[in-house]
Amino acid sequence: MQTPDGLSITGELGERYEEVLTPRALDLIARLHRELNGRRLELLEARRRRVEDLANGGTLDFLPETAHIREDDSWQVAPPAPGLVDRRVEITGPTDKKMTINALNSGAKAWLADHEDANTPQWTSVVGGQLNLLDAINRTIDFTAENGKTYALKPDEELATIIVRPRGWHLPEKHILVDGEETSGSLVDFALYLATAGLRQIEKGLGPYFYLPKMESHLEARLWNDAFVLAQDFLGIPRGTIRATVLIETYPAAFEMEEILYELREHSSGLNAGRWDYMFSVIKSFRTRGKDFLLPDRNSVTMTVPFMRAYTELLVRTCHKRGAHAIGGMAAFIPSRDEAVNEVAFAKVRDDKTREANDGFDGSWVAHPGMVEVCKEVFTSVLGDRPNQIENKREDVHVTAAQLLDVASTPGEVTEAGLRNNVSVGIQYLKAWLGGLGAVAIFNLMEDAATAEISRSQVWQWLHNDVTLADTGHRVTRELVERIADEEIAKLPGDPADYEEARQTFLEVAVADDYADFLTLPAYQRMS
Repeated sequence: MQTPDGLSITGELGERYEEVLTPRALDLIARLHRELNGRRLELLEARRRRVEDLANGGTLDFLPETAHIREDDSWQVAPPAPGLVDRRVEITGPTDKKMTINALNSGAKAWLADHEDANTPQWTSVVGGQLNLLDAINRTIDFTAENGKTYALKPDEELATIIVRPRGWHLPEKHILVDGEETSGSLVDFALYLATAGLRQIEKGLGPYFYLPKMESHLEARLWNDAFVLAQDFLGIPRGTIRATVLIETYPAAFEMEEILYELREHSSGLNAGRWDYMFSVIKSFRTRGKDFLLPDRNSVTMTVPFMRAYTELLVRTCHKRGAHAIGGMAAFIPSRDEAVNEVAFAKVRDDKTREANDGFDGSWVAHPGMVEVCKEVFTSVLGDRPNQIENKREDVHVTAAQLLDVASTPGEVTEAGLRNNVSVGIQYLKAWLGGLGAVAIFNLMEDAATAEISRSQVWQWLHNDVTLADTGHRVTRELVERIADEEIAKLPGDPADYEEARQTFLEVAVADDYADFLTLPAYQRMS
């Protein structure tokens, strides 16, 4: 395989890998790395300094130095691109063959093709997922299950629009080195898609569209915008062809929504509200200040509690003020064979999507094809024939920094049941993740890395803030967490020894003295 000077591939080269690892794609990776990786590392260091400042008594607030951007009513983001005008229901999932076909056929308006939270960074997944996207766009993809059932694509006009989610800025790609340095997982995922399947999308009248995760500042959005400009110029495609929706799923980013839209304005297609990662970021940002930022059992922290309500209302207000789509959060429920479970799940999804549609969101996420129709039905009842409700400016919304920071008023308790759920879900998910699966059905929910992050973060927060469980009176200690881990593993199918690596990984980030920024970083080092 031909590679640019200074670029080396340490991962094994499988069948057809050359169709994704093309000379043009690899050249783009090398250029992006040399031009932008230094800034990426500086921005990651800025994250660390912010956490230090918060630990020393600092706080989050709207930035005074960017007030002129927020106060300038003249600027708007680019108009919606083809395939992104109507987004009333979007499905999320990894890019394995079966999910690729099912998601595109699901009836959803768009598919978040996930190379981040619902995927694993195994080398075979990194390249294999890109091959599946290329085959899907070329209509050469097919899949036959073990039971003989075959899967094939519907006609193009019935397929969901592909929106690729690359990895976050924090994740490296250890299988591609430039000048001896690990590359950015973000830029690798971006470049491999753009330079192959993304160009085919342009030929088909759509475009290379992206969901950008885990950003913490408008400066990180500026870095993405610079990557877009560099890549478009390199490939000879017009600026603005690339479009990106940003997930506002970190606490700091909630205070910079308008600035993030501004930085990406010629490439922007809106913002999205991500529940579990947002809660994870609340804990991570203020992890040493438990009294004011201590969260109860995660399932009791709904989107209607004050600080979450402030966040979602501000997101809709910000997006529509600037002509951008506001996309709601995930419905993680999956259909069950138990009709009683289904009845409860569908009712919860309907209630959640009804709230979002009435609040002004233009669409929302589901994790399973079986939930597409209920989401579509709810949004259609509000939208009617309109493709979105961007004209609903929500000028009644006036959110303050104090409201975004009002975690202390969240109702609920910390219970042993909540602790057990966090431990069990975290270990079950990590076992699957280390084995190559990034989206896992656990307790009738489709879970991804965001769930594991909030699960282990809550355990860490409760342990390091001497929390006493409301239902048993026991204090959360390392010994208690380890005992519960063993007891929960004993309830799971298979040999407990099969869960040992996942157990060790979970405890490494849940009970250690120092808080790991992302559990996927040490877990990635365990992965070949």
